[in-house]
Amino acid sequence: MSISQFNFPTTIRFGAGVIAELPTYLKNNNLSRPLISTDPTIAGLGFFKQILSDLSAAGIQPTVFHDIHKNPVKSDVYKGADAYDNANCDCIVGLGGGAAIDVARAILLRINHREDLFKYDDLIGGDVYVTNDVPPFITVPTTAGTGSEVGRSAIIADDETHQKKILFSPKLLAKIVFADPNLTMDLPAFITAATGMDALTHNMEAFLAKNYHPLCDGIALEGMRLIALSIEKAVKNPDVEARSNMLLASMMGAIAFQKGLGVVHSLAHPLSSLLDTHHGLANAVNLPYGMHYNIEGFEDRFVRMAKALGIKNETGEGVVEYLFDLNDRLGIPKTLGGIGVKTEHVETLADLAFADFAHPNNPKPVSRADFKALYLKAL
Repeated sequence: MSISQFNFPTTIRFGAGVIAELPTYLKNNNLSRPLISTDPTIAGLGFFKQILSDLSAAGIQPTVFHDIHKNPVKSDVYKGADAYDNANCDCIVGLGGGAAIDVARAILLRINHREDLFKYDDLIGGDVYVTNDVPPFITVPTTAGTGSEVGRSAIIADDETHQKKILFSPKLLAKIVFADPNLTMDLPAFITAATGMDALTHNMEAFLAKNYHPLCDGIALEGMRLIALSIEKAVKNPDVEARSNMLLASMMGAIAFQKGLGVVHSLAHPLSSLLDTHHGLANAVNLPYGMHYNIEGFEDRFVRMAKALGIKNETGEGVVEYLFDLNDRLGIPKTLGGIGVKTEHVETLADLAFADFAHPNNPKPVSRADFKALYLKAL
């Protein structure tokens, strides 16, 4: 496929092989000492070592930081900022999935904003304190899930309370994204499935979110269509077209959810922070249950989602049935019990879910009792 460029609002260089442009971009912008924030797995892969080799050959001196948790915490960010300082870096490259790019974005904030990281929590109005400039920021996605590469926020948990915080500012947008589907080709099937279902959750919850944003609605519907068309092939028999569609749909989900998210993310976030469950997996298992909760009163929206997904039964029940079946075809458990959740976890999970930031944008209110009932139903 050819390499294309589009902006929304970040400049996105998209296509197989586009990662080869990274060294030239850095040199053309007089950047020579990038901090590359990635995760421990990616840091050991062949394609990552090739990227480092290409940077070095261009006279660029990268510093690799990969000391992060799969569900990032504040201490990860502080370590990354120390690494940036110690190497006298001049820019940040977030390379990886949502965790690596979220940590990179939070490090970006911290470089010139050195008060307690959670002072800048958007949920308490902390975005008003994001006043200083930030270093140049480049993102390179290696999964098709969170779409963090085109976002302007990072979700970071407290090390002790496990509560997730949102760091948000338009200053945190990447200057440019190098979105290369080749970098996703070697992902294990399970990670492809979990991250792909994460992208589907973003598009579906954004479409249902109660805020008015018809542009996001249109993007979310197209994201759903691309995922329905490509996710099973991307998991079981991947080719560049399927991986490209998933990468596009992932970015669409991240753009669309500026409208808001909902009950599914509030169910999923506590599983990640309390039990260290992969975020995409947590979303995937909870998605049919959360969607079922939202049907009543929003039947027309479910009809539109069913059409985008190509479902013959164009009802809310048809959408839920499709989601259960899709999880099954992708090898994702249908119940929370299948991913290690136990009855004794439910009370704490319900507390954390009710305190979560996502569900206030759900199309209908969700009480603590509702969260408890949903967890028990999903067990």
